[in-house]
Amino acid sequence: MEDYIFNTTDNKIDFTDVNKLCMYACEKLDIKNPLFNIIIVDNDKIHEINKQYRNKDSVTDVISFAFEEADNIKYDNMRFLGEIYISYEKCVEQAKEYGHSTERELGYLSIHGLLHLLGYDHMNEEDKKIMRTLEEEILNECGIKRWKKKY
Repeated sequence: MEDYIFNTTDNKIDFTDVNKLCMYACEKLDIKNPLFNIIIVDNDKIHEINKQYRNKDSVTDVISFAFEEADNIKYDNMRFLGEIYISYEKCVEQAKEYGHSTERELGYLSIHGLLHLLGYDHMNEEDKKIMRTLEEEILNECGIKRWKKKY
């Protein structure tokens, strides 16, 4: 299933946890035949995307484009959810800031982006609590603990 993850950076990245998490999340949430892409980019690229599509002139960690919001897109019986862009530089920075592994942060950002594709959001406190709880459940149930290892 790793053919949906595209690394556009020069960094060598282990996607084992990301793959495991995404497969588990789709199973847990009963998402049948999901199709989505995760694109790993640098800060310059995510800044460009953030400015162009969200009118925010700043670097962010993850941006999701949910295709189902625009139309119920199906392809060969697949559910085409959308695309997730993750800044690897921001991921590494946040992992150090939060005191856990880059792999854990990358997994978190992937699940966060996937939940956005599925319609979850964090615009108000109630929705934020629901989304954060689900993110932590998925990570913990896959054995990817918050304090996996320190840098």
